[in-house]
Amino acid sequence: MRFQSTESYVAPEDLTVAVNAAVALERPLLVKGEPGTGKTELARQVAASLGLPMVEWNIKSTTKAQQGLYEYDAVSRLRDSQLGDARVNEVKNYIRKGKLWQAFEAPGKVVLLIDEIDKADIEFPNDLLQELDKMEFHVYETGETIRATHRPVVIITSNNEKELPDAFLRRCFFHYIRFPEPEVMQQIVQVHFPDIKQALLSTALTQFYELRETPGLKKKPSTSEILDWLKLLLAEDMAPEDLKRDGASLLPKLHGALLKNEQDVHLFERLAFMARARR
Repeated sequence: MRFQSTESYVAPEDLTVAVNAAVALERPLLVKGEPGTGKTELARQVAASLGLPMVEWNIKSTTKAQQGLYEYDAVSRLRDSQLGDARVNEVKNYIRKGKLWQAFEAPGKVVLLIDEIDKADIEFPNDLLQELDKMEFHVYETGETIRATHRPVVIITSNNEKELPDAFLRRCFFHYIRFPEPEVMQQIVQVHFPDIKQALLSTALTQFYELRETPGLKKKPSTSEILDWLKLLLAEDMAPEDLKRDGASLLPKLHGALLKNEQDVHLFERLAFMARARR
């Protein structure tokens, strides 16, 4: 089982090495990187490349580790007991399986994605240490122990919003997805838009990287945003000369696909004003 780039996903060599190392070590792969660099998509592409089904657990600020194992619906059981429902005699009827349980009992190997783990409470990663390490957990209500029949390929993503505990980090293989260089970005774009003209692509990439490198930018546009921008440019049938910026604002055409807050829009307006004042 070896991961490699797919038809719809260009994986740099260091990322390919990291995925295959995590698979060989049977350790969770912790993937960090700025938003929009394809961390979530990586898990989907690993599943596609290895020919495995995927179990996806999207973490929110309210998510508790226990929910990934199972939840016991005591309220429903109490209500059914008051109604005289025969189901109350079987505790299993009120156990809801979580994503880890689903991955552990799958008939074959799966890819388990724990997406944006840093959104949850700081104790969340520690609460999953033993389960991810031993690949088993105990169900206290039924007395059974759930063990992974086939150890899943675990991919955990983080946007670096919170520091993760050292004990958790020790159990992971870590990789930081660096933002693609222009040459790699060109390959990524051509995967999504194989018929794009080279002149338009070259002009658009030049503007995109100039924008990203502008000092003071609050949120740099990401890979997903340049793909949206190029999709708009192609839909509008724009030519390279149509992308020429005027001195009034220095904003790229259709900049709403690239800049996502008013501070960054105002930044380019101020830069244009200062440029005019110097003339």
